[in-house]
Amino acid sequence: MVGVVDVVPAVAAAEESGERNPCCANIKKGPGYSSPLEAMKGPREALIYVTCVYNGSNPENTRPDYLATVDVDPTSPTYSQVIHRLSAPNIGDELHHSGWNACSSCHGEPSADRRFLILPSLISGRIYIIDTATNPKAPSLHKVVEPEDIVRETGLAYPHTSHCLASGDIMVSCLGDKVGNASGNGFLLLDSNFNVKGRWEKPGHSPLFGYDFWYQPRHNTMISTSWGAPSAFSKGFNLEHVANGLYGRHLHVYNWTDHELKQTLDLGDSGLLPLEIRFLHDPSKNTGFVGCALTSNMVRFFRTADGLWSHEVVISVEPLKVKNWILPEMPGLITDFLISLDDRFVYFVNWLHGDVRQYSIKDLSKPVLTGQVWVGGLIQKGSDRVYISEDGTESQFDVPEVKGNQLRGGPQMIQLSLDGKRLYVTNSLYSAWDKQFYPELVEKGSHMLQIDVNTDEGGLKLNPNFFVDFGLEPEGPSLAHEMRYPGGDCTSDIWI
Repeated sequence: MVGVVDVVPAVAAAEESGERNPCCANIKKGPGYSSPLEAMKGPREALIYVTCVYNGSNPENTRPDYLATVDVDPTSPTYSQVIHRLSAPNIGDELHHSGWNACSSCHGEPSADRRFLILPSLISGRIYIIDTATNPKAPSLHKVVEPEDIVRETGLAYPHTSHCLASGDIMVSCLGDKVGNASGNGFLLLDSNFNVKGRWEKPGHSPLFGYDFWYQPRHNTMISTSWGAPSAFSKGFNLEHVANGLYGRHLHVYNWTDHELKQTLDLGDSGLLPLEIRFLHDPSKNTGFVGCALTSNMVRFFRTADGLWSHEVVISVEPLKVKNWILPEMPGLITDFLISLDDRFVYFVNWLHGDVRQYSIKDLSKPVLTGQVWVGGLIQKGSDRVYISEDGTESQFDVPEVKGNQLRGGPQMIQLSLDGKRLYVTNSLYSAWDKQFYPELVEKGSHMLQIDVNTDEGGLKLNPNFFVDFGLEPEGPSLAHEMRYPGGDCTSDIWI
């Protein structure tokens, strides 16, 4: 945590704008942890909140999406079970990613409280505010930010990533305008009472595409990524849309205090569909990674000596030559990744191939594969599809059963325990894409797995005793996506 003598741009900006009591104006304890290494000493997770989707998965579209509470305490009689379901009051939301109203960026503010989960709906444009503090095992709905209010005040729609700011505001990336044009994207600001405050970026400083973002105040920088036009991706994936310029390949570098777009990094043909982005957790570091889904590359970005930003491909997942699929080659499709809180390991998934990987990043330019486990995918044994080796041999991947259950779909979202020893995995990407690539997932529902992590020498091992079957839900099979712990995690907490 920075000392009181340090100049933190986020705090300076809040003071200049007239905001009172910015979160980090003093050094008393608030929510979260003082540093990433302190967070690793936090208590073991006992609950996980999981966004679950019915939108698009049933022809009648009559069931609302919901937030599931899953018991992950191995000493509990309900371990590995859904113990509560909070249904949305509307139909057709597509609950997706989530964030907190306050996180470790507010650790210095005693009046701040990590109480509310921010739950944007990717398709409807609503943002649900969920009270997780009154009863952590049974969260309740606190407020709904209606899409009409967001559009009227900002013109933004298709909300995606939510991050708390040190000022007490909440910033949400929005992927387009109300009709799905990518050129209408930008960043929504909500105040601490969840009222629409406006747009974060200055007028004229919105790039063509938007998706995820991460800020690093010590370097006065925020970087965002680019998925595609909502009018394209919301209907399923069409490779022609990539050629037609409806998907992104850029990183957008903003000045954090001025809210101005300062640099655009073109990742080229090796960086198609850059999705999740993470800086290293150490706030003094000026580097991080982004996962490029379609080309299945991990790209490192970094600040150069001249103050500008550059990038390099550091991990490449080679496409597999296949039979009985829509294309002669199948990409891995890196759809999610994260960095351990001690900045020692990167973990990512290949949604189509079906493996989860662990890499040591001791050398940031040369990550080393230290763990790999197969937990699904399109080429597992029993599938119609096979991959063809260089010598012409046809093969399939061995995927184990868990508690007598065959694993379906492919690994998609991941979340790591604070101590880095347990990796949780769900397998729904987005309902329209699930239906296209894994129709059996829509029919039979998602599941949630847990992988044991060797943090000494590296290594991944599937936990045979943990299996949450969202195919057995009371209202029918659902699609499980992002996961959050009540106490914060390595994909929502940012230190300043």
